Amino acid sequence: MPDAFTTRVLRITTGSTEKVHDLTRDCEAFLREAAAGRDGLLNIFVPHATAGIAVLETGAGSDDDLLAALHTLLPADDRWQHRHGSPGHGRDHVLPALVAPHATLPVVAGSLELGTWQSVCLVDTNVDNPDRKVRLSFLG
Repeated sequence: MPDAFTTRVLRITTGSTEKVHDLTRDCEAFLREAAAGRDGLLNIFVPHATAGIAVLETGAGSDDDLLAALHTLLPADDRWQHRHGSPGHGRDHVLPALVAPHATLPVVAGSLELGTWQSVCLVDTNVDNPDRKVRLSFLG
């Protein structure tokens, strides 16, 4: 029988462009092993100061709309106090205040309880750091 608490770290390369990276299949694969048909909670956490976790529809334009909205709210210009890295990089450090670096979602009978069009996504606007870790933890 699996432990009551199981964790795994995913390594994701987001590349040199801003990205909404769908993690749903990775979460489901992890739960097949970790949850083994049980109820519980899945926590998704990104231990980076410039990325977040979002639950949203993907593939129909919402992921691009999210990036466009973030550009409106957090322009990549010289207004930011935090100024190292690419121009406007300070905005990336504000991102986790709007797109939290974590999400906790229900698991029922070993399956992630998402709505019909919902996906679990890594949101990364930091083009200076393409290598990300995402920690998946199941608590049964």
